[in-house]
Amino acid sequence: MHFLDHLEALRWHLVRAAIAIVVFALVAFLNTEILFDQIILGAKSPDFLTYRVLCQLSDRFNVDMCIREVPFILINIDISGQFTTHIYTSFIAGFILGFPYLIWELWRFIKPALSKKELNYSRGIVFFSSLLFLSGVLFGYYIISPLSINFLGSYQISSMVANQITLSSFISTVTMLTLSSGVVFELPVVIYFLSKIGIVTPSFLRTYRRHAMVIILIIAALITPSPDISSQILVAIPLFILYEIGIGVSAMVLRNKEKEAKSQS
Repeated sequence: MHFLDHLEALRWHLVRAAIAIVVFALVAFLNTEILFDQIILGAKSPDFLTYRVLCQLSDRFNVDMCIREVPFILINIDISGQFTTHIYTSFIAGFILGFPYLIWELWRFIKPALSKKELNYSRGIVFFSSLLFLSGVLFGYYIISPLSINFLGSYQISSMVANQITLSSFISTVTMLTLSSGVVFELPVVIYFLSKIGIVTPSFLRTYRRHAMVIILIIAALITPSPDISSQILVAIPLFILYEIGIGVSAMVLRNKEKEAKSQS
């Protein structure tokens, strides 16, 4: 196939993925109560799962981590704000739900260019990419978002200034934190491909492990605006684990390369 033929094939893979995302977005749009009352605005309620777990941990370990209220009011100041927010949020939900299909379509485009050995080494890439992304989304939704919302929503420079948060600000915060967590959780997949093309190696990742820890702590501090060190550590721990998994993935890629080189010699 010529270069333009490859572009044409890629275009149709992306078109099918876009159609799937639009379909999921339409389903989300039609289920307004579930999308907003139960999911997006869930972290606004004291009955949110994360808050209930924190209260249980507080009772068990005699530490005050319980969040009994989220002290701010959500408002809408734009006449079309709620409608545009509905559309925007539906597409975000459609993208999250359609992400596995998007990865599968991209894999179908790349697959014909791989050898049989490369196909064997890459088996399960769609499953693991989707699993990591959705795990990151859940982590961002249940851990990062409620902690950030509670801190930022209750922060006051003066008791004379009440917090009235716009709907668009609340939605963008939840979606940004959730999606960014999903992307960050793709770290082992990124390391896999970087190892395949020889940019990183297991020894390189082990050598710069301490540097990576510092970077991870900085990322955790940026993702969680709360100054509470415990919440930052809570976010950093999964990133440390993903980095160590990435070292194992890189080592696996290196072993496969060595086996392939021996079989050809």
